Amino acid sequence: MLIEQTLEKLTLMRLHGMRKSIEEKINKVGHEELSFADLFGLIVDEEWMYRENRKMSARFRNAKFKERNACIENIKFRADRGIKKAQILDLAQNRFISAHQNITITGPSGAGKSYLGQAFGNGAIRSGFSVHYIRVPKLCFAFVEAKAEGTYGDLLKRLGKINVLILDDFGLAPLTEAEKQDLIEVAEERYGVGSTIITSQLPTGTWHEYLGGGRIADALLDRWLHNAHRLEVKSIDSLRKEMSGLTDAGQSEKK
Repeated sequence: MLIEQTLEKLTLMRLHGMRKSIEEKINKVGHEELSFADLFGLIVDEEWMYRENRKMSARFRNAKFKERNACIENIKFRADRGIKKAQILDLAQNRFISAHQNITITGPSGAGKSYLGQAFGNGAIRSGFSVHYIRVPKLCFAFVEAKAEGTYGDLLKRLGKINVLILDDFGLAPLTEAEKQDLIEVAEERYGVGSTIITSQLPTGTWHEYLGGGRIADALLDRWLHNAHRLEVKSIDSLRKEMSGLTDAGQSEKK
């Protein structure tokens, strides 16, 4: 009866990991020889792990990844891709996040830019950082909605608090002056406090022209590029085609 009351109190205190640990140990042989200090330490460790796993699950949900399984370990370092393994593994240490630096990933469609960006995001989440993935066209639409609902400032604050913001598909379509200004506001909100990963089919050397030149382009690129690690992904064949198991002739191919 006493143990049941204790377990109920643990539930009321939301110590679910500790309760599960105690229930398992009551019915498991082998823990009788442990000292109270050792047993208590194991129970506390399991409560801590339970909470850490819940936090990580929440971070993954909030990230909104398109490819949640993207990870550094599965990146293909082929010669024709043009990416350097040493550089990728160095960035995967997440020092760029602590330094509030950015990453640009450019290359043709299907070369794996989005996957690479989300792989960095996956590693950041596992290291305890908050991450959010969003395509630039969707972000622009989110700002339109926020302005209509009067929540524009709130949206900017939320974006500013994220450790790693992944902006996918920058440069797919012309931007309006309002959209350019929105991107500047995001960049300004995050400058010096967060890291941004930007993927684009456009080489970074053409971004100034794409943004229409002038002070707006200068202001945005100054915040995005001056402290950015630049990755240029090259690929003769689309990785999407390869991942789907199709050859150039459209026939099935075994991995």
